[in-house]
Amino acid sequence: MTKDSLHVRVKTARRRSAQSTRWLERQLNDPYVKRAKAEGYRSRAAYKLIELDERFHFLRGVRAVVDLGLAPGGWAQVVRKQCPKAAVAGIDLLEVDPIPGVAILQMDFMADEAPAALLTALGGQVADLVLSDMAANTVGHQQTDHLRTMGLVEAAAYFAVDVLKPGGAFVAKVLAGGADNDLVTLLKKNFTAVKHAKPPASRKGSSEWYVVAQGFKGRPEPDANPV
Repeated sequence: MTKDSLHVRVKTARRRSAQSTRWLERQLNDPYVKRAKAEGYRSRAAYKLIELDERFHFLRGVRAVVDLGLAPGGWAQVVRKQCPKAAVAGIDLLEVDPIPGVAILQMDFMADEAPAALLTALGGQVADLVLSDMAANTVGHQQTDHLRTMGLVEAAAYFAVDVLKPGGAFVAKVLAGGADNDLVTLLKKNFTAVKHAKPPASRKGSSEWYVVAQGFKGRPEPDANPV
């Protein structure tokens, strides 16, 4: 039996557009989708995190993790599997089915109360890894969509700088071209290593890349004797 003979073709249903038919066919024939289903992960995105960690090892020894853009929960599942003793808190606008060992907040990360709520959900522990798979809802205008998504990434980076312990890491989805200059400057100022990567599980036609910042330098101590 040849590989081509295993390819599933989807007929266009009366109420299904050609675009949705192509998407469904791609899903049915995606080896990562099949693997996720077999291994109990909620999405193929789980393998993006697994592959990034195989290269950068940021999950090694983590004890407290924040997952921004949690839904549907694949990344949190990976963290719980590889770091079963870690405290994990995640946030998303969408409702997420419960994940054992994960504190789930359904709220807007950009809300003023969100950062404090996430830290409370960690049980008072200091985060040593912040993950962000956030992306803004698209409006169909490429430049606007890019700016909105990168605004979320930048907010996630500032959050990481505020909450990480020294030596911690920040991993975030960015778009084609990687992090912009302002974000790269922020990350290089605060982390010892900043790199971009596109894991094999990320579809070739996708515009997504990931930025991995490791070795958080720590926040400067407040001046005990301000002038």
